[in-house]
Amino acid sequence: MHLAFIGFGSNIGDRLTYIQNSLHSLSEVEGISLKTVSSIYKTEPVGNVEQDDFLNGVVSLETTLTPHSLLHTLKDIEISIGRQHRKRWGAREIDMDIIIYDDLCLQTPDLTIPHPDMHLRRFVLAPLAEIVPNLTHPVFNKSILTLLLSLKDEKSVVKDNSYSVNLTS
Repeated sequence: MHLAFIGFGSNIGDRLTYIQNSLHSLSEVEGISLKTVSSIYKTEPVGNVEQDDFLNGVVSLETTLTPHSLLHTLKDIEISIGRQHRKRWGAREIDMDIIIYDDLCLQTPDLTIPHPDMHLRRFVLAPLAEIVPNLTHPVFNKSILTLLLSLKDEKSVVKDNSYSVNLTS
């Protein structure tokens, strides 16, 4: 079994329903067992684009899938949930990315692990630090909490306890 961390976010429509449905779909995939889901964080959008705030979080899972199979599974779920591909940094119904997969370092034309921007994004590091603060980033050899505390990103990322995700539904 492999341990992976998936970042997720939504900023269109019923954001929590998109997130809940995507995680439920992920839990139904053979070879995937969801373990822990972070709190939901309300996040300003990246890229200086005028749009609604995101709801973001991270889920840990164990899987027998290869990194590329996991990526294709995530993209298939996004499409099934109703994701429309728009401009870069644009609004989205659901976005799911592999953040970390074991301690693997991988770079192919369609997949980079660990996620190449994770260390720059509070909306990834905050929920990841909530569930695995002492996990070591495989490239920087620093804990997730250390990366979060040293982050210069000033975008607002606030834990929002009015939202919760249930992995058992």
